[in-house]
Amino acid sequence: MSATTTPSMTHFHRSLHDAVETFEALKPHEATLLAAADMLEKTFLAGNKLLICGNGGSASDAAHISTEFVARFKGDRRPYPALALNTDAGLITAISNDYAYQEVFARQVKAFGQKGDVLLIISSSGKSRNLLDAIEEARRADVRTIALLGRQGGFTKGAAEIEIIVEGGETARIQEAQKFLLHVLCELLEERLPKE
Repeated sequence: MSATTTPSMTHFHRSLHDAVETFEALKPHEATLLAAADMLEKTFLAGNKLLICGNGGSASDAAHISTEFVARFKGDRRPYPALALNTDAGLITAISNDYAYQEVFARQVKAFGQKGDVLLIISSSGKSRNLLDAIEEARRADVRTIALLGRQGGFTKGAAEIEIIVEGGETARIQEAQKFLLHVLCELLEERLPKE
């Protein structure tokens, strides 16, 4: 419960209140989100790609957003190259088994990342070592980095070139706000990028 909710509120109204509070706290991040859109616009226009990764619910968000770029978001347009690094079960289990789960994204960044690409990591806590390792590998490969983090950013805070930290105490509310930011990013890019 946040400081402004009361015990007499129903679960639904407490959750709604917390969601509104979390979304209201996103307002200061507009300039940072625009900077991320600028980075991705330049990346796609140069013929480079977006690599995305996360764990658990954030993995689902990574897969969802890569689909929005490769298929379409609102209108018909050309596809833009976005690859979710958490969708190939064979590859993920092989790296986890033969090396370590900590290397599951860094090894893929090393394999697929090229100078001029962008890596977007999504984490509701900022405390996933495999995501921090992916950022470190991206730096070595001259791959640009964006981090969408939650809570206070965890030990990943400060590692990416561009970061947005969705503060809050509830993972569900953080994930909802992160998905909103990702959808706005898609909207911005769909307005800017060539349709053909």
